[in-house]
Amino acid sequence: MFKPVDISLWQGRVDSEPDALRWHQVIKEWNAQQNNEAAAVLLGFSCDEGVRRNHGRPGAADGPAAIRRALGNLAWHHAVQLFDGGDVICEGDQLEAAQLQLAQQVSTILTTGARPLIIGGGHEVAWGSFLGLSNYLQQTAPERRIGIINLDAHFDLRAPAPHATSGTPFHQIATWCSEHQHRFNYTVLGINPVANTETLFEFAREHNVTWRSDTECTNHHLASVAHQLEPFFQQIDELYLTICLDVFAPHTAPGVSAPSTVGIEPQFALQLIGIIKALCQQHNVTWRISDIAEMNPTFDIDHRTARLAARLVDEIVKFYSQ
Repeated sequence: MFKPVDISLWQGRVDSEPDALRWHQVIKEWNAQQNNEAAAVLLGFSCDEGVRRNHGRPGAADGPAAIRRALGNLAWHHAVQLFDGGDVICEGDQLEAAQLQLAQQVSTILTTGARPLIIGGGHEVAWGSFLGLSNYLQQTAPERRIGIINLDAHFDLRAPAPHATSGTPFHQIATWCSEHQHRFNYTVLGINPVANTETLFEFAREHNVTWRSDTECTNHHLASVAHQLEPFFQQIDELYLTICLDVFAPHTAPGVSAPSTVGIEPQFALQLIGIIKALCQQHNVTWRISDIAEMNPTFDIDHRTARLAARLVDEIVKFYSQ
């Protein structure tokens, strides 16, 4: 089900000084009928059916609302137009229908020239996000090669048997790539080795997936991460960035389905976004779509995870505007 945005829900402080705008004062309701060239469009994915199927802690369906609340009061510093595109809502156990609805909304947003930023929701969001991007490119530029960078403690490469879950989206994408004669360009940063079985590592090796563990994703490693990403960017034309909040250390992101034991720090992720943008510019790669997954306010403490998600959203929107 799709639910249009109620823009009145965006609330926050109003300052009397000039040049003191905040997110809630800038954001507008998205209109698919207008040309939104270079605009950023938030799109909620209110779903945790994939998490439930994956035996995780449900609650991520309330993630989009929590992230919006955290965003509302942030100071606004960007030149890009900002819109809220509403929510795709998973009704009952109808995950596959919700993912197809998400893909349709993503494709529609891309058709207007805007760049979607999806806030979830379980990491099952990734299949809908990718499908929306690939459907759009099939209609406009089928030769363009998609690359996926995933900040995540997990590969999420499990086979979707008997059905899809929050742990299967990138296996589904790998299958799609094979069926459509596309290379599966996938790299994961922040892997927790003891949270991924040898079967998953073997699947990753067989499909030329690259990765770094959580202990290899610190500020000290930023230069080597950039070096590792160089050949990845040489093989792609389109970037899809996806961030699973369970990649972060538990003291910074307790509100997730499966908290990390070690995890990465926010400073690494924020600086990495800058590196990714620079690599996109260097290699003429279009960064067209992003999403943030696994925001679970049920288990959040002092809104830490929501605030971190909001800061990540703000940083991505910053680079959408450049």
